[in-house]
Amino acid sequence: MTTQMPESNPLADVEVGMPVIDRENEQLGTVAALKFGDPQAITAEGQQAPRGLAEVVVDSFTGSEPDVPRQLAEKLLRTGYIKIDAKGLFSTDLYAGADQVDRVAADGVRLAVPRHHLVPES
Repeated sequence: MTTQMPESNPLADVEVGMPVIDRENEQLGTVAALKFGDPQAITAEGQQAPRGLAEVVVDSFTGSEPDVPRQLAEKLLRTGYIKIDAKGLFSTDLYAGADQVDRVAADGVRLAVPRHHLVPES
């Protein structure tokens, strides 16, 4: 009989404000938000926290997270993600799925992919 060890969550040590560095060693910005997912889930149903009236009103003006096309949003909600506050005044924020996070190191969150593999905010 073999016992499987649960895989560690790549987002477990991520904190808001940490620098985010892509595979090509480019500092992209900082972690603006993170969401743990349930990779075993078949759908994204139940992956968002219950919303109160205030949150619904705010979302109607600002949009809900993740702010990407619906099919991709469902995948990110199911698997987990970090939202990256991109560097630069006119830079678009980015989303990295939990599967794109390589590790958390002393210098920040290290991604397993280059910047162009990340999804820009809509």
